Amino acid sequence: MKRGIAVLFAVGAVVALAYFTASKWAIRHQTITFYDQERDNRPVAVDIAVRRDKEMQADAGMVKLPVTVLNHGNTVKFTEYSFLANVFAARGYLVVSIQHDLPTDAPMVTKVGELYVGRLAQIERGVANIKFAVAQMEKIQPNADYDHLTVVGHSMGGDITMYFAKQYPERVRKVVTLDNLRVPVVTSGKFKILSFRSKDPVFKADPGVVPNSDECEKDGITIVNTNFQHNDMRDTGSEEAKTSIQSMLDRFLADTDESSDVAAVNTSVARMVDPGPVAPYVPTGKEPRPAKALTH
Repeated sequence: MKRGIAVLFAVGAVVALAYFTASKWAIRHQTITFYDQERDNRPVAVDIAVRRDKEMQADAGMVKLPVTVLNHGNTVKFTEYSFLANVFAARGYLVVSIQHDLPTDAPMVTKVGELYVGRLAQIERGVANIKFAVAQMEKIQPNADYDHLTVVGHSMGGDITMYFAKQYPERVRKVVTLDNLRVPVVTSGKFKILSFRSKDPVFKADPGVVPNSDECEKDGITIVNTNFQHNDMRDTGSEEAKTSIQSMLDRFLADTDESSDVAAVNTSVARMVDPGPVAPYVPTGKEPRPAKALTH
Protein backbone atom coordinates (compact mmCIF):
# COMPACT_ATOMS: atom_id res chain seq x y z
CA MET A 1 0.00 0.00 0.00
CA LYS A 2 2.78 2.40 0.97
CA ARG A 3 4.65 1.50 -2.19
CA GLY A 4 1.52 2.23 -4.24
CA ILE A 5 1.13 5.62 -2.58
CA ALA A 6 4.79 6.41 -3.21
CA VAL A 7 4.44 5.50 -6.88
CA LEU A 8 1.28 7.60 -7.18
CA PHE A 9 3.03 10.56 -5.56
CA ALA A 10 6.00 10.20 -7.91
CA VAL A 11 3.73 10.08 -10.96
CA GLY A 12 1.88 13.17 -9.71
CA ALA A 13 5.15 15.02 -9.22
CA VAL A 14 6.26 14.15 -12.76
CA VAL A 15 2.93 15.32 -14.23
CA ALA A 16 3.11 18.58 -12.25
CA LEU A 17 6.68 19.18 -13.37
CA ALA A 18 5.72 18.49 -16.99
CA TYR A 19 2.83 20.95 -16.77
CA PHE A 20 4.86 23.81 -15.31
CA THR A 21 7.61 23.22 -17.87
CA ALA A 22 5.07 23.29 -20.69
CA SER A 23 3.44 26.43 -19.25
CA LYS A 24 6.79 28.22 -19.18
CA TRP A 25 8.02 27.23 -22.63
CA ALA A 26 4.93 26.51 -24.74
CA ILE A 27 3.84 30.16 -25.12
CA ARG A 28 6.11 32.87 -26.49
CA HIS A 29 5.62 36.56 -25.63
CA GLN A 30 7.17 39.40 -27.60
CA THR A 31 6.65 43.16 -27.50
CA ILE A 32 6.95 45.17 -30.73
CA THR A 33 6.31 48.86 -31.36
CA PHE A 34 4.92 49.97 -34.71
CA TYR A 35 4.78 53.61 -35.87
CA ASP A 36 1.76 54.96 -37.71
CA GLN A 37 2.98 57.55 -40.21
CA GLU A 38 -0.56 58.64 -41.02
CA ARG A 39 -1.05 59.72 -37.39
CA ASP A 40 2.13 61.75 -36.85
CA ASN A 41 4.24 58.62 -36.44
CA ARG A 42 2.22 57.55 -33.41
CA PRO A 43 3.80 54.59 -31.59
CA VAL A 44 1.49 51.57 -31.23
CA ALA A 45 3.05 48.90 -29.02
CA VAL A 46 1.75 45.34 -29.12
CA ASP A 47 2.47 42.30 -26.96
CA ILE A 48 2.32 39.09 -28.97
CA ALA A 49 1.47 35.76 -27.33
CA VAL A 50 1.58 32.57 -29.39
CA ARG A 51 2.14 28.87 -28.90
CA ARG A 52 5.59 27.98 -30.17
CA ASP A 53 4.51 24.80 -31.94
CA LYS A 54 1.61 26.54 -33.68
CA GLU A 55 3.86 29.41 -34.70
CA MET A 56 6.32 26.96 -36.24
CA GLN A 57 3.50 25.26 -38.13
CA ALA A 58 2.26 28.64 -39.37
CA ASP A 59 5.77 29.64 -40.46
CA ALA A 60 5.94 26.41 -42.45
CA GLY A 61 2.59 27.16 -44.09
CA MET A 62 0.93 24.16 -42.43
CA VAL A 63 -1.75 26.07 -40.50
CA LYS A 64 -3.41 29.48 -40.44
CA LEU A 65 -3.53 30.92 -36.94
CA PRO A 66 -6.79 32.34 -35.58
CA VAL A 67 -6.21 35.86 -34.23
CA THR A 68 -7.27 37.48 -30.96
CA VAL A 69 -7.01 41.24 -30.39
CA LEU A 70 -6.90 42.16 -26.70
CA ASN A 71 -7.76 45.70 -25.51
CA HIS A 72 -6.80 47.07 -22.08
CA GLY A 73 -8.78 49.26 -19.69
CA ASN A 74 -8.23 52.98 -19.19
CA THR A 75 -4.95 53.72 -17.30
CA VAL A 76 -4.03 50.01 -17.45
CA LYS A 77 -1.12 48.74 -19.56
CA PHE A 78 -1.53 46.34 -22.46
CA THR A 79 0.68 43.78 -20.68
CA GLU A 80 -1.65 43.44 -17.67
CA TYR A 81 -3.94 40.78 -19.14
CA SER A 82 -1.60 37.82 -19.54
CA PHE A 83 -4.08 35.55 -17.72
CA LEU A 84 -6.44 36.08 -20.68
CA ALA A 85 -3.80 36.09 -23.41
CA ASN A 86 -2.38 32.77 -22.25
CA VAL A 87 -5.76 31.03 -22.44
CA PHE A 88 -6.16 32.09 -26.07
CA ALA A 89 -2.53 31.33 -26.93
CA ALA A 90 -2.73 27.87 -25.35
CA ARG A 91 -5.66 27.13 -27.65
CA GLY A 92 -3.60 28.04 -30.71
CA TYR A 93 -4.50 31.69 -31.23
CA LEU A 94 -2.10 34.44 -32.18
CA VAL A 95 -2.85 37.04 -29.48
CA VAL A 96 -2.16 40.73 -30.13
CA SER A 97 -2.50 42.97 -27.05
CA ILE A 98 -2.47 46.65 -28.05
CA GLN A 99 -1.37 49.72 -26.08
CA HIS A 100 -4.06 52.29 -26.86
CA ASP A 101 -3.22 55.39 -24.85
CA LEU A 102 0.06 57.24 -24.44
CA PRO A 103 1.40 59.57 -21.71
CA THR A 104 1.38 62.36 -24.30
CA ASP A 105 -2.33 61.96 -25.08
CA ALA A 106 -4.65 64.68 -23.86
CA PRO A 107 -6.52 63.83 -20.64
CA MET A 108 -9.85 62.14 -21.14
CA VAL A 109 -12.78 64.38 -20.22
CA THR A 110 -16.12 62.71 -19.56
CA LYS A 111 -19.34 64.60 -20.17
CA VAL A 112 -22.64 63.25 -18.93
CA GLY A 113 -25.28 63.40 -21.64
CA GLU A 114 -22.89 63.00 -24.56
CA LEU A 115 -22.56 59.77 -26.53
CA TYR A 116 -20.62 57.22 -24.45
CA VAL A 117 -20.18 60.00 -21.83
CA GLY A 118 -17.95 61.91 -24.26
CA ARG A 119 -15.50 59.08 -24.88
CA LEU A 120 -16.13 58.58 -28.57
CA ALA A 121 -12.77 60.15 -29.54
CA GLN A 122 -10.84 57.68 -27.36
CA ILE A 123 -12.93 54.75 -28.62
CA GLU A 124 -12.36 55.71 -32.25
CA ARG A 125 -8.63 56.04 -31.55
CA GLY A 126 -8.69 52.51 -30.18
CA VAL A 127 -10.41 51.24 -33.32
CA ALA A 128 -7.77 52.97 -35.45
CA ASN A 129 -5.06 51.31 -33.36
CA ILE A 130 -6.63 47.88 -33.94
CA LYS A 131 -6.81 48.37 -37.71
CA PHE A 132 -3.22 49.63 -37.86
CA ALA A 133 -1.76 46.95 -35.57
CA VAL A 134 -3.52 44.14 -37.43
CA ALA A 135 -2.22 45.45 -40.76
CA GLN A 136 1.32 45.53 -39.37
CA MET A 137 1.01 42.05 -37.87
CA GLU A 138 -0.01 40.68 -41.25
CA LYS A 139 3.42 41.69 -42.57
CA ILE A 140 5.16 39.84 -39.71
CA GLN A 141 3.00 36.71 -39.64
CA PRO A 142 1.07 36.37 -42.90
CA ASN A 143 -0.17 32.87 -42.06
CA ALA A 144 -2.92 34.05 -39.73
CA ASP A 145 -6.61 34.85 -40.22
CA TYR A 146 -6.86 38.63 -39.86
CA ASP A 147 -10.22 38.72 -41.64
CA HIS A 148 -12.10 36.96 -38.82
CA LEU A 149 -10.92 38.35 -35.49
CA THR A 150 -11.77 37.44 -31.93
CA VAL A 151 -11.86 40.80 -30.14
CA VAL A 152 -11.51 41.02 -26.36
CA GLY A 153 -11.45 43.92 -23.93
CA HIS A 154 -11.83 45.04 -20.33
CA SER A 155 -13.61 48.23 -19.26
CA MET A 156 -12.69 50.97 -21.76
CA GLY A 157 -11.06 48.21 -23.82
CA GLY A 158 -14.40 46.41 -23.75
CA ASP A 159 -16.07 49.52 -25.16
CA ILE A 160 -13.43 49.69 -27.91
CA THR A 161 -14.01 45.99 -28.57
CA MET A 162 -17.77 46.32 -28.85
CA TYR A 163 -17.53 49.47 -30.98
CA PHE A 164 -15.13 47.73 -33.38
CA ALA A 165 -17.51 44.77 -33.63
CA LYS A 166 -20.39 47.14 -34.35
CA GLN A 167 -18.45 49.02 -37.05
CA TYR A 168 -16.80 45.99 -38.69
CA PRO A 169 -19.04 42.95 -38.07
CA GLU A 170 -17.71 41.19 -41.18
CA ARG A 171 -14.24 41.10 -39.61
CA VAL A 172 -15.37 39.65 -36.28
CA ARG A 173 -15.80 35.98 -35.36
CA LYS A 174 -16.18 36.21 -31.57
CA VAL A 175 -16.41 38.94 -28.93
CA VAL A 176 -15.40 38.75 -25.26
CA THR A 177 -15.84 41.73 -22.94
CA LEU A 178 -15.17 42.24 -19.26
CA ASP A 179 -17.34 45.05 -17.89
CA ASN A 180 -17.76 47.26 -20.94
CA LEU A 181 -19.75 50.10 -19.39
CA ARG A 182 -20.60 52.55 -22.18
CA VAL A 183 -21.00 50.89 -25.58
CA PRO A 184 -24.02 48.56 -25.73
CA VAL A 185 -23.51 44.87 -26.42
CA VAL A 186 -24.17 44.20 -30.10
CA THR A 187 -27.41 42.25 -30.61
CA SER A 188 -27.19 41.54 -34.32
CA GLY A 189 -26.60 37.81 -33.79
CA LYS A 190 -23.77 37.85 -36.36
CA PHE A 191 -21.15 36.50 -33.95
CA LYS A 192 -20.95 34.80 -30.56
CA ILE A 193 -20.53 37.08 -27.55
CA LEU A 194 -19.34 36.35 -24.00
CA SER A 195 -19.56 39.22 -21.51
CA PHE A 196 -18.43 39.13 -17.87
CA ARG A 197 -20.18 41.55 -15.50
CA SER A 198 -18.81 42.65 -12.14
CA LYS A 199 -20.67 43.19 -8.89
CA ASP A 200 -19.13 46.56 -8.09
CA PRO A 201 -20.58 49.44 -6.03
CA VAL A 202 -18.80 52.07 -8.15
CA PHE A 203 -18.49 50.81 -11.73
CA LYS A 204 -21.96 50.43 -13.23
CA ALA A 205 -22.95 49.86 -16.84
CA ASP A 206 -24.95 52.64 -18.47
CA PRO A 207 -28.62 51.86 -19.19
CA GLY A 208 -29.03 49.72 -22.29
CA VAL A 209 -25.45 48.37 -22.34
CA VAL A 210 -26.33 44.86 -21.14
CA PRO A 211 -29.13 43.14 -23.12
CA ASN A 212 -31.99 41.34 -21.43
CA SER A 213 -32.26 37.55 -21.26
CA ASP A 214 -34.58 37.31 -24.28
CA GLU A 215 -32.11 39.21 -26.47
CA CYS A 216 -29.26 37.06 -25.18
CA GLU A 217 -31.04 33.85 -26.04
CA LYS A 218 -32.06 35.10 -29.47
CA ASP A 219 -28.64 36.45 -30.48
CA GLY A 220 -26.26 33.91 -28.94
CA ILE A 221 -24.99 36.15 -26.13
CA THR A 222 -23.69 34.70 -22.87
CA ILE A 223 -23.72 37.04 -19.86
CA VAL A 224 -21.69 35.92 -16.83
CA ASN A 225 -22.76 37.77 -13.67
CA THR A 226 -19.89 37.49 -11.21
CA ASN A 227 -19.36 38.32 -7.56
CA PHE A 228 -16.00 40.05 -8.06
CA GLN A 229 -15.18 43.68 -8.64
CA HIS A 230 -14.40 45.65 -11.76
CA ASN A 231 -10.70 46.04 -10.96
CA ASP A 232 -10.35 42.31 -10.33
CA MET A 233 -10.61 41.55 -14.04
CA ARG A 234 -6.92 41.82 -14.86
CA ASP A 235 -3.60 40.30 -13.78
CA THR A 236 -3.65 42.08 -10.40
CA GLY A 237 -7.05 40.56 -9.57
CA SER A 238 -7.63 37.76 -7.09
CA GLU A 239 -6.76 34.22 -8.13
CA GLU A 240 -10.39 33.20 -7.58
CA ALA A 241 -11.63 35.86 -10.01
CA LYS A 242 -9.05 35.05 -12.67
CA THR A 243 -9.69 31.31 -12.40
CA SER A 244 -13.44 31.86 -12.76
CA ILE A 245 -12.93 34.02 -15.83
CA GLN A 246 -10.45 31.58 -17.36
CA SER A 247 -12.81 28.68 -16.77
CA MET A 248 -15.78 30.25 -18.53
CA LEU A 249 -13.58 31.65 -21.29
CA ASP A 250 -12.07 28.23 -21.94
CA ARG A 251 -15.54 26.71 -22.05
CA PHE A 252 -16.71 29.40 -24.48
CA LEU A 253 -13.75 28.79 -26.80
CA ALA A 254 -14.22 25.01 -26.63
CA ASP A 255 -17.85 25.45 -27.70
CA THR A 256 -17.18 27.96 -30.48
CA ASP A 257 -13.82 26.98 -32.01
CA GLU A 258 -14.25 25.21 -35.32
CA SER A 259 -11.36 22.81 -34.65
CA SER A 260 -10.57 20.98 -31.41
CA ASP A 261 -6.95 20.58 -32.54
CA VAL A 262 -5.97 23.89 -30.96
CA ALA A 263 -6.75 22.53 -27.49
CA ALA A 264 -3.77 20.18 -27.46
CA VAL A 265 -1.91 22.04 -24.70
CA ASN A 266 -3.37 21.93 -21.18
CA THR A 267 -4.37 25.44 -20.09
CA SER A 268 -4.79 24.42 -16.42
CA VAL A 269 -8.34 25.76 -16.52
CA ALA A 270 -10.97 23.60 -14.85
CA ARG A 271 -14.17 23.13 -16.85
CA MET A 272 -17.30 24.64 -15.34
CA VAL A 273 -20.40 22.59 -14.79
CA ASP A 274 -22.82 23.29 -17.63
CA PRO A 275 -24.08 26.82 -16.89
CA GLY A 276 -26.84 26.79 -19.50
CA PRO A 277 -27.29 29.44 -22.20
CA VAL A 278 -26.75 32.29 -19.73
CA ALA A 279 -24.15 31.63 -17.06
CA PRO A 280 -25.18 31.96 -13.42
CA TYR A 281 -23.54 33.71 -10.53
CA VAL A 282 -19.81 32.93 -10.39
CA PRO A 283 -18.49 33.24 -6.80
CA THR A 284 -14.89 34.14 -6.05
CA GLY A 285 -14.66 32.93 -2.45
CA LYS A 286 -13.25 36.16 -1.01
CA GLU A 287 -12.99 39.87 -1.67
CA PRO A 288 -10.33 40.87 -4.21
CA ARG A 289 -7.11 42.34 -2.91
CA PRO A 290 -6.60 46.10 -3.38
CA ALA A 291 -5.38 47.12 -6.82
CA LYS A 292 -4.77 50.34 -8.67
CA ALA A 293 -8.16 51.74 -9.58
CA LEU A 294 -9.30 52.41 -13.10
CA THR A 295 -10.76 55.77 -13.96
CA HIS A 296 -13.92 56.03 -16.00
